[in-house]
Amino acid sequence: MMARNSDGELEEQSTEGYQEAAFEAFMCPLTKQVMQDPVTIETGQTFEREAILKWFRECRDNGRRPTCPLTQSELRTTDINPSIALRNVIDEWRARNDEKDLEKACNALRLHPEDDEDDTLRAMAYISQICQRSGAKKNLVRGQGIISTLADLLKSSSRRVRLKSLQVLRTVVEDNDQNKEELGKGDTVRTIIKFLSNEHIQERELAVSLLYELSEYEPVCERIGAVYGAILLLVGMGSSKSENMMAVEKAEKTLKNLEKYDTNIKQMAENGRLQPLLTKLLQGLHHYLHFASPCGPEVQVTMVEYLGELALANDVKVVVAEQVGTLLVSIIKTGGLPAREATLKAMREMSSNELSAKILLQAGILPPLVKDLFSVGASSHFPMRLKEVSATILANLVASGASFRSIPLDDAGRQTLLSEDVVHSLLHLISNTGPAVECKLLNVLVGLTSSPDTAQDVVSAIKSSGATISLIQFLEAAHREIRVESLKLLRNVSPYMGAELADALGGHLSSLLRVISDAGGGGVTEEQAAAVGLLGDLPERDSKLTRQLFELGAFGTLSTKLAELRRGAIRGNRYTTPLTEGMVKVMYRLTCMLQEAPEYVEFAREAALAPLFVELVQVNGQDAVQLYSAMALEKLSLETRNLTVIPDPPPPAPSGGFLCACFGVPSSTAADAGRPVGVCRVHGGFCSLRESFCLAEGGAGGKAVERLVACLDHLNPEVVEAALAALATLVGDGVEAAEGVGVLGDADGLRPVVDILVENRTEALRRRAVWVVERILRVEDIAQEVAADQTVASALVEAYRNGDPRTRHTAERALRHLDRIPNFSSAFHAQARRP
Repeated sequence: MMARNSDGELEEQSTEGYQEAAFEAFMCPLTKQVMQDPVTIETGQTFEREAILKWFRECRDNGRRPTCPLTQSELRTTDINPSIALRNVIDEWRARNDEKDLEKACNALRLHPEDDEDDTLRAMAYISQICQRSGAKKNLVRGQGIISTLADLLKSSSRRVRLKSLQVLRTVVEDNDQNKEELGKGDTVRTIIKFLSNEHIQERELAVSLLYELSEYEPVCERIGAVYGAILLLVGMGSSKSENMMAVEKAEKTLKNLEKYDTNIKQMAENGRLQPLLTKLLQGLHHYLHFASPCGPEVQVTMVEYLGELALANDVKVVVAEQVGTLLVSIIKTGGLPAREATLKAMREMSSNELSAKILLQAGILPPLVKDLFSVGASSHFPMRLKEVSATILANLVASGASFRSIPLDDAGRQTLLSEDVVHSLLHLISNTGPAVECKLLNVLVGLTSSPDTAQDVVSAIKSSGATISLIQFLEAAHREIRVESLKLLRNVSPYMGAELADALGGHLSSLLRVISDAGGGGVTEEQAAAVGLLGDLPERDSKLTRQLFELGAFGTLSTKLAELRRGAIRGNRYTTPLTEGMVKVMYRLTCMLQEAPEYVEFAREAALAPLFVELVQVNGQDAVQLYSAMALEKLSLETRNLTVIPDPPPPAPSGGFLCACFGVPSSTAADAGRPVGVCRVHGGFCSLRESFCLAEGGAGGKAVERLVACLDHLNPEVVEAALAALATLVGDGVEAAEGVGVLGDADGLRPVVDILVENRTEALRRRAVWVVERILRVEDIAQEVAADQTVASALVEAYRNGDPRTRHTAERALRHLDRIPNFSSAFHAQARRP
């Protein structure tokens, strides 16, 4: 008999000591073993049937006449006669012997099995041997009460004993339901399952083989699934790439047996084995649809409920939608309320993934979903709790990015989700349901307005229904989610109805500002980011709105919050960037109105807006922040010439040479020119970045020009154009343009400006670059240097040939500076203008 040693290897185990000596007459002379089927030959000698037949064959094969193995006498015949009496005696002896030896083996196991490991192993080997020899002996083992003893040995400290116990128990219960029932009592099944997580591979293999045998008996099979963690361990083993193939196969077969019970199917689905649930669901749904019962088979409704409770991975959601999506849609169309409720909850989970949502749309989910959502009155039999689920599904479907313009809601194909009356119904439903449904339906409209392809349809319906005020009133809702969704929606529609929103928002601006200024938990909230984003998207030229914001202290609040963000006083998170972008856009609108009221200018000075925007223009990775900061600096810089304090005219200065930097000790050139100390070389007066918004100022908080020049190399052409526009204020009309060119040169900004012209990235950039280059080329020394660069001349020629009339005219002037177009006399031009 074979058993495992401490290393799990097989070793010979003797059952000697449990067998009483047999009578000599019981022994076959040829095999020296107790006979199973004794027969008698012509000489009267008795042998084992197979042994004597083998002897006769050997005689024949060797060309000899058959003889008696004992007497060696030749036989006249090879006929054999069964020795029935002897066989019965042997069977009775064996039965008595087995029972006696089994009792000894049982006693050996019961009496201190840990004291003599070898005796324990021999006893178990004998039990295994007699059970393999006869199925009836398995009942005898049960009768001796040895099954519980073997089960106790599963907890032995000896691995050899545990392994042998697993092996013997599998033999004892194989093809014997009563033994399986006996072994399944108590916590033995739990003990066996624990072996599945054992590090020792042979313990796992033997345990899963034993579990498979037990799972063949349904009552015990149900108990296996009831043990916490059993199905997860079996699923893990069944899908393992490292386990022995036999163990994997046994685990799979065990799981297949466990599929007979619904609760096990649910556990399997929860642990990633979803196919049994889908299979049962498909079978049940086919039955349900065939018989069209009002509520459907209860068990199948339960299966759908299970599906709705599962947290599915995205790839699994796709599989589920592909396999059961069409059938689930059929239930929503024709099912009773319990089945529809369970199905809707399952679809809520599946629709949360983009791919599975599109599969559900192809399966036809949208028409019945919208129909139920819009149903009203007691006759609809569709409770509000399910409207919330339906609204959630619809929001998920819209978020999938599918084309809802091509998905009909009726058989005639006249209506879609974007039809005006459908959007009207959505707007009406939003205003007449509870917060949960309102929030989801607002989310639907947010999704539909997130794409330019569909936003205009929704905007038209909002305008025609007069729902603008109603939507704005949601900004005052008690539920934060509703406020956030309404803010998102209003922000999405603001590009199409900005003026209307600006007028209607007047009474709600203070609420928005309270949200923005709220310190909360120290971090930035989604609502804050959405609120400031909405304000930032409203038309910046709306002077009435700017005045309202100013009087409410909005700009002071935002400038303070911007400063706090910059110095890290506010904890950053994923909403920090959109909040910063929105605040910069709102602050920019004030710079667009500096000429409207002196208090705006005074505020810009007090809040140090120019230094703030200079700091923000270098915030890499936030294009919108850099863009609007550069645009704000342009607006501020244009005001500098109106704010600069002009000193008394200096005495005449000698000609030649560039002037000094904006502030500081003048160079000899500046001194020779007679310019007073501290007078700006560009604006000709006393100015600073903070007080007069001078970009050429070189004191504390300076480097404005250098940072704007750095933006000329930005990947976003809009940022480049905004930075170039800000720099252009230093070389425009009303300033010392030549000195402005000098300031650009000191900041190494001339070459980048020329490169922008040569690269010709966008038409807007080319138009701006041509204008600045023409101003630069007015400086004769620079024009002479640039004239040698053929690429610049070619770029100007291209602008002259293909630009709009204004660009062509500017390019023409620039080419004259390079002597590419001759400067005809003024008399010639005057003559040419005569009629």
